[in-house]
Amino acid sequence: MRVICMFPFALAAACGGARAAGETTAQPAETTTVTVAPPPDAGAPLAAEADAQAPAPEALPPARPTTIRLASTTGDAVDQELDRGDAAFEKNDLDQARARYEAAKKLGPRRAGPIVGLARVRIAKTNAALDYGAAKGNAEVAAGARELKAAVAMQKDYGPAYAELGRAELMIGDASGALAALRRGAELLPNDPEAQSALGVALLATGQKNEALAALQRATSLDPGSAPRHGNLGTVFLLVGRVDDAVKEFELQARIAGDDARAHSDLGTALLAKNELQRAVGELERAVALDATRASYQTNLGYAYQLLGRRADAIARYREAIRLDPQFASAWINLGTALAQDPKTRADARAALMAAKKIDPTDPRVKANLEELDALEKAKTP
Repeated sequence: MRVICMFPFALAAACGGARAAGETTAQPAETTTVTVAPPPDAGAPLAAEADAQAPAPEALPPARPTTIRLASTTGDAVDQELDRGDAAFEKNDLDQARARYEAAKKLGPRRAGPIVGLARVRIAKTNAALDYGAAKGNAEVAAGARELKAAVAMQKDYGPAYAELGRAELMIGDASGALAALRRGAELLPNDPEAQSALGVALLATGQKNEALAALQRATSLDPGSAPRHGNLGTVFLLVGRVDDAVKEFELQARIAGDDARAHSDLGTALLAKNELQRAVGELERAVALDATRASYQTNLGYAYQLLGRRADAIARYREAIRLDPQFASAWINLGTALAQDPKTRADARAALMAAKKIDPTDPRVKANLEELDALEKAKTP
């Protein structure tokens, strides 16, 4: 039987304010099917030894704001209101941000910045995910995109307008328009990590992994103290097969954000890809200790236990994941693979796999594991 490890990496939100960094997802990593193998004989490096190779968090500069600054370089009254609006948006105080952007618009009716700020707030208030096509058909996001197009027409060399327009167009499903706007925004804002990150997220969402990697590397170099940026970069490294580089970025993410469950989950699942099982278990256990409510964390910890031969512990984690999210197909599949290892529980294994099939009848993983279970049952028949 094959056990399925989801490795559910997701990019952190490329937007401050209403989208807390690290919470909004873009394209997930590809599902990986792995044959269960016995643990390696050699012990994996201790986590403390690996951490010692990465720079200490205190040696890194503070993370930069995730809200693209709308003010120009004049420092006039309009810019002061825009800065106040940006500060409120960064804190997710959308009503205060809108008030400050409205004040800026009254002072500078021909400036693009206030229009961008108001459109930014309008879109954020929808709470729509920043994923590709997540706001398709959303009238408010579409209206915000139209306002941003007006800002671009008003001031054709204004980078923030292009960056925010690109994100809005990505949300409503206009991939070509989004990429064109985000490329221009990144060109006009070469030293803004959020503009580079927004482009990287969009490139990844549209399947352009290598270009996404370059953009996210630029973003991380501009903002090395940001844990989510290291996490984003690690995710793309993993997607392009550079596992060692991915682990290094996830180690930095976990060191900067030591109490962030997602950071430890990311590192743990990347370590699984390297077959560093003992270290992986430690990180995944830390993720679950910090946030026991995430089904994906429970499932990945169960997968690590299963690789180590701790079948009972794996089953317990899979069952907890299912309790948390009964529609999480991978937890059902993994439960089925664990139960199938014992002839006494193969009926329960089939029931688990059938539950996964009910969730998604087209999932090829279910079909493959049911076929293997059929083979096991046939082999034991005289």
